[in-house]
Amino acid sequence: MNHKSYSLEDMLSLIQREQPFSGELQDAGCFIKIDEYLPVVCAAIHAGNRLRPELANQCLLSEHDRLFEEDPYTDEMISSQPINIVGLDSRFEYDLNRAMSLSTYYRSAWSRKVWEKPISAKQRAVSHRKHSAFYTVYEALISKLEEKHGMVIVFDIHSYNYKRQKSDAPVFNIGTSQIDMERWGSAVKRFKSELGKIELPNLETTSEVDAVFEGRGYLIAHTNARFDKTLVLPTEVKKVFMDEDSGTVFPLVLESLQSGLKEAFSQTSAFFQRRFNRQKRVSKSDMLSSSIEPSILQLDKALYRLAHKIETLKYVNPTNLNAERRRFDAAPNRYKPNYRYRQLPIQANEFKYQLYRLPIDNISDPDMRQLYSDMVNKLGEKVDLLTSVGQDTFLYNSLRYHGRPSEEAIKNAEFLLYAKTLAEEQGDILSAEQAIEQMKKAAQRWEMKCKITPANSLAARAMVTSNPPTLFVNSKVSFCQSEIERLIQHELGVHMATTFNAKMQPLKVFRLGLPGSTVTQEGMAIMAEYKAGFMSHERLKVLATRVLAVDSMLKEQNFYMTYSYLIDELGVDKESAFTTTTRVYRGGGFTKDHLYLAGFIEMLALSQKRSLDNLLIGKCSYRYIGLIDELVERGWLVQPHHKFDEVDRALDPTLQYLIESLRTS
Repeated sequence: MNHKSYSLEDMLSLIQREQPFSGELQDAGCFIKIDEYLPVVCAAIHAGNRLRPELANQCLLSEHDRLFEEDPYTDEMISSQPINIVGLDSRFEYDLNRAMSLSTYYRSAWSRKVWEKPISAKQRAVSHRKHSAFYTVYEALISKLEEKHGMVIVFDIHSYNYKRQKSDAPVFNIGTSQIDMERWGSAVKRFKSELGKIELPNLETTSEVDAVFEGRGYLIAHTNARFDKTLVLPTEVKKVFMDEDSGTVFPLVLESLQSGLKEAFSQTSAFFQRRFNRQKRVSKSDMLSSSIEPSILQLDKALYRLAHKIETLKYVNPTNLNAERRRFDAAPNRYKPNYRYRQLPIQANEFKYQLYRLPIDNISDPDMRQLYSDMVNKLGEKVDLLTSVGQDTFLYNSLRYHGRPSEEAIKNAEFLLYAKTLAEEQGDILSAEQAIEQMKKAAQRWEMKCKITPANSLAARAMVTSNPPTLFVNSKVSFCQSEIERLIQHELGVHMATTFNAKMQPLKVFRLGLPGSTVTQEGMAIMAEYKAGFMSHERLKVLATRVLAVDSMLKEQNFYMTYSYLIDELGVDKESAFTTTTRVYRGGGFTKDHLYLAGFIEMLALSQKRSLDNLLIGKCSYRYIGLIDELVERGWLVQPHHKFDEVDRALDPTLQYLIESLRTS
């Protein structure tokens, strides 16, 4: 690790003044990070393996041999927390979990001699000074936190080798021999429960008390001897995240541990605050830092600079639709699309080279690290999609990026189309220019400074682009009044709203679109039409037709056959059939259109369980809604300013029945 270095006096002064800092204590073997002075401390005092050169030269154990007895990766398990104390030196030099006089106790390890010659009194004195410096800083920190908050909780995290233990050794073990259980028992019980909820890949999670170790270490003893308001929870994590013999790490397990422990720490800390500090309105987010990690801000800026010009629809929409329509009209049954597209200003290999070099591993928060990792992978797929526009591989890349209709989605579509069409009051038929005027007034009402302009080569009836914020309206079609109202809610109330809301966020990733944002954003946009009271059976049938058009395209791979299927079997008019078929054949086979109906059903079901407002803070995905809520609560993200209208307007009972009969995939 390369850390900023602080003298003992400087570090004590920073703590006394409650100044955040991150760095290594000079002439001692510990790293301290304080993002915020919250009453929760996480310690990983056996995470390090350093030996100063003079001791390394006389140590008979290799670094690999020492690793077996040390607690690697425990520093990574606590890195998401606001206050970290990490031991950087090997316990073979001095053991921070033993009293100073016993801290240099190692003579042998597993019947193997540790030192070539005994450690001298002078060498031992150096190690003792490091031990003393650590506890001097620790005492100053706990004193400050008790003074500021009252009760304080310390998570003392270790790991243990289990092959030499009983076969049913738990994944997590809390040692309570030095805990006043009559006083602190409820906090121990809560932490044990939270640990038991952690999900690990291909492993059963178990959480026990005093099953393997009883918590007889010095950190808790030292704390109990000097402080009356601080609870220390000595916790051992079974080394299921690595091969304890070879030291090989299992990244998927370690990542799950990091994320799960973040949740367990913050939930337990919030409970501790409510129970012992009498803070009634404390949530887990209040126990995490309110300042964004500098490494996240740097990465976020680099990612946006690299990817912000990549907008899928801009490069998938054909530029010669009018000419293609004339070709189709001349010979429909022999027609094969010959679309032309905008040139993509991206060199794919260079883009990916820069993309995969982004320093994601520098992010401490495991959930944010996973989010940006997912973003990198999804952007790689997006570039593959865009660089294959018009080629045979486009369909494969579209399936990777947008997927295909599920059996449930097809059944939902067929159900909507089977039902007799409900009558709808369409209102006046208006031109594109008249529609644009209404949309401009709606944008002014929502205080959206965006451009709304006609476009004569558009596969959709309207489309929003972000750079700059523009709503393009198809100039070749006319609109009924109810459709204009739907488009206002759909395009402005969601797509433009999330564009502007994203610009308010400190993190630019929400301008790009999170993985899964298409189904979420389109689902939210359809739900906006519904919530504003403008949903109709005809509109649902359009969405259903798109699902079946994608399915037909995948099966038939023939423009005219899909077009004819929409007319002959689904009863679609010729103009709409051509538009829908064009949508799904553009690029070489674009499967996105099946997501509108699926997204609407998913978002509607989710909205009945919880608020979805935070999904409007940018181009969000419901996959990350828990994290997004957390980031809003922590102040990392700003609550949405723009959002669609919601009115209390009753739908036709039959239409309501149709909607409620739809099933999530």
